[in-house]
Amino acid sequence: MALKANAMTPTYLHRSFFTPHTPSLPPIKRYHRHHTHIRLRCRSSLVDEQQKEVVSFSEPENSLIDALIGVQGRGRSVSSQQLSNVERAVSVLEGLEGVRDPTNSSLIEGRWQLVFTTRPGTASIIQRTFVGVDFFSVFQEIFLRTNDPRVSNIVKFSDAIGELKVEAVASVKDGKRILFQFDRAAFSFKFLPFKVPYPVPFKLLGDEAKGWLDTTYLSPSGNLRISRGNKGTTFVLQKQTEARQNLLLAISTDKGVEEAIDKLISENQNENKFEEELLEGGWNMLWSSQMETDSWIENAANGLMGMQVIKNGQMKFGVDMLLGLRFSMIGSLVKSGDNTYDVTMDDAAIIGGPFGYPLGMESRFKLQLLYNDGKIRITRGYNNILFVHLRVAESKQV
Repeated sequence: MALKANAMTPTYLHRSFFTPHTPSLPPIKRYHRHHTHIRLRCRSSLVDEQQKEVVSFSEPENSLIDALIGVQGRGRSVSSQQLSNVERAVSVLEGLEGVRDPTNSSLIEGRWQLVFTTRPGTASIIQRTFVGVDFFSVFQEIFLRTNDPRVSNIVKFSDAIGELKVEAVASVKDGKRILFQFDRAAFSFKFLPFKVPYPVPFKLLGDEAKGWLDTTYLSPSGNLRISRGNKGTTFVLQKQTEARQNLLLAISTDKGVEEAIDKLISENQNENKFEEELLEGGWNMLWSSQMETDSWIENAANGLMGMQVIKNGQMKFGVDMLLGLRFSMIGSLVKSGDNTYDVTMDDAAIIGGPFGYPLGMESRFKLQLLYNDGKIRITRGYNNILFVHLRVAESKQV
């Protein structure tokens, strides 16, 4: 990035195809002078690390999965619009005929990963403590066709640490309802040869340890389940997740992100399902392959921080600073190939209220679009840096 000398004036008319009175950007992540990946933990939380094949979902199921992309804390942090979209998609699926009498089907058996819940902090023991933490994976196991039928809730801390498993004796009431009563729980740590009991006196809890779970939709593929509990909670669970969800999981744990990107691009290029245009709107950066530099202003100018907005052939980076100040940089983009753009960023300023202080900065680079489904976008930009962006609601654009 080249820096140019420029006359400085106290009042600056910054290029403004963006509205001046908009909500502020998400808080800036604190930068350290270490070689670690720049990332913003996102959330949506998701799934089966043992997945080996491409997972297919019906169109109504995909509508629910799309609505869940970007939801943080499995529902703990969800906007009213996101919640409305999820509830609408759930309602559509519950109105369709999935597997009839799901409790009598072998498809309900096995380990399910919790993707979303409407009450992540108020229901079971595990929900109150762990469900809203994206770094942990949360599962439910259902095994009804054994001599000891059980439903278990599991929090997996990591492969290196271990998990917490809370188990319940289960029985089938009808084609949809499972009755259960929690009776034991323990931590299984990788560094210990024995289990550590979870200190909850289930026998003294009485009816508080009992409950029921209705399965209101079970997909014919056996990959997606919607259930409602006795405390009014709705759950969305999956056995196998698609490549997009696995990418979000990799970003949240900062493990295997580039491998997850390769898998997502490969699967969708083969099926030619992705958009070949940069879509207008606001895009929040979730992850970048760029190593951190000592220059905060250079990181901001190269799009490594904050929000990006594309509109009318222009691109804008915006980052909140201290004391109500914002860094803003605007440029133009011109399509130069099937999936490439020439980008010139040359209008930078520090903005405070109606005033702007211009900065003599310019950056020119090729932007290659690798994947775009309208929710998640992967590009290769300045200095061959890989970017993963999440599209945000229009009201959050800068």
